[in-house]
Amino acid sequence: MTPVTAQIEVMLWLKAFHVIFVVTWFAGLFYLPRLFVYHVEASESVVRERLKIMQRRLLMITHVGGMLAVAFGTALMVWWLLNAPAYLHSGLWFHLKLALVACLIAYHCLLVRMVRQFATDSFSRSSRWLRIFNEIPALLLIGIVVLVVVKPL
Repeated sequence: MTPVTAQIEVMLWLKAFHVIFVVTWFAGLFYLPRLFVYHVEASESVVRERLKIMQRRLLMITHVGGMLAVAFGTALMVWWLLNAPAYLHSGLWFHLKLALVACLIAYHCLLVRMVRQFATDSFSRSSRWLRIFNEIPALLLIGIVVLVVVKPL
């Protein structure tokens, strides 16, 4: 194996693990608000208590997916900066992608806050609001994938 081939193989492994943990992260970003909808609509206290446990556990998995997605994404960015910096500077696509990822992190932080509110029975939004809120990560995902794959800008 040549040194160039070995470097490319490292990049491909970083990319593979980045994608794996992005999928894990998004599973939580998509499903946690659904649990919130069920919680708001639940009338039995035993159901609400069970949903609190599910929310807390799913949030932990979402934290792991998010942290590892960001870690492998950062490692991948460093690889590109060291081996082919022009790739990341070939347009605005990468900067916009990072801005959308920052929005995802902010969304994740809002989920943390909501889990805390549900834990103390102080959440006051409607299930309709939560259904709309649940669409945000899908829109961000579409934007990120288009920017990375098509690179329109």
